[in-house]
Amino acid sequence: MKVVITGGTGMLGRRLALRILAKPELSGPDGKPEALEKLVLFDAFEPVEPPPDDPRVEVVTGDICDPATVDALIDGATDTVFHFAAVVSGGAEADFDLGYAVNLDGGHNVLEASRRTGRCPKIVFTSSLAVYGGERSIDDATALTPQTSYGTQKAIGELMVNDYTRKGFVDGRTLRLPTIVVRPGKPNKAASGFASSILREPLQGDEIENPVSRDTRMLILSPKRAVQAFIDVHNAEGDVLGPNRAVMMNGISPSIGEMLDALRAFAGDGVADRVRDVPDAMVQSIVDAWPWYADGARARALGMEPDGSVAEIIESFVDDELGGEFVS
Repeated sequence: MKVVITGGTGMLGRRLALRILAKPELSGPDGKPEALEKLVLFDAFEPVEPPPDDPRVEVVTGDICDPATVDALIDGATDTVFHFAAVVSGGAEADFDLGYAVNLDGGHNVLEASRRTGRCPKIVFTSSLAVYGGERSIDDATALTPQTSYGTQKAIGELMVNDYTRKGFVDGRTLRLPTIVVRPGKPNKAASGFASSILREPLQGDEIENPVSRDTRMLILSPKRAVQAFIDVHNAEGDVLGPNRAVMMNGISPSIGEMLDALRAFAGDGVADRVRDVPDAMVQSIVDAWPWYADGARARALGMEPDGSVAEIIESFVDDELGGEFVS
């Protein structure tokens, strides 16, 4: 099996790669796990973290907006593509043209390259709850009414995946993710990035600004649960998914205040007091357009589980990323 991960050296892409390398659990056309022969990690930038030390891994740097580059990446030997490459929410809102070029044209390039292989590879498209707009509670039947360019680009991408699947060009499936918390590393341009920063930075001894009101709620999911969800949606039977290939992943829905209360209970006052409220109207307006509560029956039917609590997410981050210790 040859697997391509676009955005493969990023946070989720790299963790998915490590999981795939460790366990042969991706199913082939017959539904049984297949041995991994090659894993290509494609990204626009050189890896920040060292790539996995494994002879099956190839790292490719290039432009997702260039059709020839994507055609060379997704060839006739490709069985599966996990498509993570994207301009994140705040970046897509700030740079309209770049957002559409990477998120829409780049996604179309992936689908077209996959189509040209002639072998109907599996395509797992990464979407977001930003495809919804303004509803506080959502379920599998909620209409897509995005209120940001990023959400619009993701919604269009979902429809393209459905259509290319209907035509038999690819075996597509889409996973709509909540906000991923706690993301390791440095802050990025995602409007949701503060939800990780207000936990990550204080645990590492740094002060950080919280740009939204403490009664703002966010649907959140840990990286570990997200990686498992990608495995699950990849392995789902196409007949079970039906014509709508999008699966809305559930998360937990704490308020920002509740997240900070969990941080205080876990790490103490000295850590929690490193967070200062500094309102940012633009970030607040973007986040206010996202749902607070999700009831995804399709995800539950596929065995996809959210985290148990904010405390569980914090403890997992400290264990997995900080070696079990934090700066008190």
